[in-house]
Amino acid sequence: MSNVWFITGAGRGMGLDIAKAALAAGHKVVATGRNTEKVAKAVGESENLLVVMLDVTSSWDAEAAAKATIERFGRIDVLVNNAASFYAGYFEELTPEHMQLQLSTSLIGPMNVTRAFLPAMRKQGAGKIISISSTAGITGFEFNSAYSASKFGLDGWMEALAAEVGPFGIQTMIVNPGFFRTELLTNASTNYAEPAVEDYAERRAQQIAFYKSQNGKQGGDPVKLAQALIKLAGQDELPRRFLAGADAIATAEQKIATQQQQIEAHRELSNSLAIDENGKE
Repeated sequence: MSNVWFITGAGRGMGLDIAKAALAAGHKVVATGRNTEKVAKAVGESENLLVVMLDVTSSWDAEAAAKATIERFGRIDVLVNNAASFYAGYFEELTPEHMQLQLSTSLIGPMNVTRAFLPAMRKQGAGKIISISSTAGITGFEFNSAYSASKFGLDGWMEALAAEVGPFGIQTMIVNPGFFRTELLTNASTNYAEPAVEDYAERRAQQIAFYKSQNGKQGGDPVKLAQALIKLAGQDELPRRFLAGADAIATAEQKIATQQQQIEAHRELSNSLAIDENGKE
């Protein structure tokens, strides 16, 4: 069955792979980005393709893109919130502007686009919302305070959204990829905080050297991830969460084990905090 896919950040990286995979599977695709010429050139020509300009930080852009989608294809079946940015650095060295830019793209952006499509999905009584998060949405990593804040927020919002829109036949899925060979670590996608606190100097240098050394060497194949998303979206029920990659599974399992350890270590104290109704006058 052919569905209508709407993909943000489709000009390069994982978004481009998802757009190509959806088209190859026979779906209709709305590929979006800030530079429509770049998106169109990257995706290639297809009668099933609509390229739309979209800056996810603009709610006006999101509304216009949603309207263009419905006008062209008559419906929306799968929304993929993929567009994101990466502001790396220690929290003390990240400026309020850095934090705002990170959150506006990676958290508020998906909210803008999803809000624009929810009326159509409610009217249809169906729709699938897939948001690309990260293992940084499962556990906080050093040098990732801004990025983790945006991805933890994304995961929490999506979990709450699932309960809100489920009664309308709308499904949601959080995708937590591990280290995939995308363009996230390229100079065009990664923004490093300027050195400001000498106490972080040695660790900052080590972190930057690590990320630069990993660019182009990540173990995950984004083409395979794109194909996995096509497969999952084709099922009757989306999983609420998809851990993408063996490293993502390992991260989640370690987080669960640590949380369970913390629960057991303080279970008695936690259970002692209820109001003692029998002791009240």
